Amino acid sequence: MEGSWKMNSCSTKGKKDDLYHVIHKVPAGDSPYVRAKHAQLVEKDPEAAIVLFWKAINAGDRVDSALKDMAMVMKQLDRTGEAIEAVKSFRGLCSKQAQDSIDNVLIDLYKKCGKVEEQIDLLKRKLRLVYQGAAFNGRPTKTVRSHGKKFQVSVTQETSRLLGNLGWAYMQKGNCMMAEVVYQKAQMIDPDSNKACNLGLCLIKQGRHEEARLVLEDVVHSRLPGSEESKSRKRADELLMELRSMNCLPESLDVLSLDDDFVKGLEQLMNEWGPFRSKRLPIFEEISQFRDQVAC
Repeated sequence: MEGSWKMNSCSTKGKKDDLYHVIHKVPAGDSPYVRAKHAQLVEKDPEAAIVLFWKAINAGDRVDSALKDMAMVMKQLDRTGEAIEAVKSFRGLCSKQAQDSIDNVLIDLYKKCGKVEEQIDLLKRKLRLVYQGAAFNGRPTKTVRSHGKKFQVSVTQETSRLLGNLGWAYMQKGNCMMAEVVYQKAQMIDPDSNKACNLGLCLIKQGRHEEARLVLEDVVHSRLPGSEESKSRKRADELLMELRSMNCLPESLDVLSLDDDFVKGLEQLMNEWGPFRSKRLPIFEEISQFRDQVAC
């Protein structure tokens, strides 16, 4: 009886421990990484979590996760510059499989602290990997996790996402014509309402109000994926109201302050990438040529 009681007691304790880890979303064990996640998620002590993530990295304990988690905690504390340096310094300790997600962490950090040029350069590099067939280690999809759920992302979806980020970066740089071309390209690959709103904004800033109206009405009339989301619908409505309040005379393109990227042309870039196109990525054969010669 006593032995049975002890076994039941241990079983109950084990179930409680399992439930604790599930509730708090922390891994089991007592390693530096586990203690760091406990400090981050349970104790809500980000400074202590950063110290423990450093220890985990130095100890070789789940380095991939420790580096990414530490960077995100630093970002929350507005220590973005430190996070960028940490990622650059220690990403060499991470696995090959983690490099793509580490790039995404860097892009997020660059966006947070306004490093637009660095963001553009990294996005272009990731897009070149896609064109070369090297994204996702040559597979057509990859598994990603968001908000605790796993789902599949295709190369097509990832390409459109990267182009959307690149378009936004060009908008922050004030280069609306470049942003427009990138958004147009992204919408041809995998359209959605958020990118449509950004494309509409690009067109408005160039004084092309009728084109902008048509793009935004696709969102309002639920013709695009994501149109049912209230955030996108609200933004499209606001941009359309802005259009109605404007004097719709075209603006001069002289105010756009074009940069040297324009002289090379998108077609030149496509030709450079052309030899690397993979049969696994037929989507790129469907991208039509753009009238404006604009380089990404």
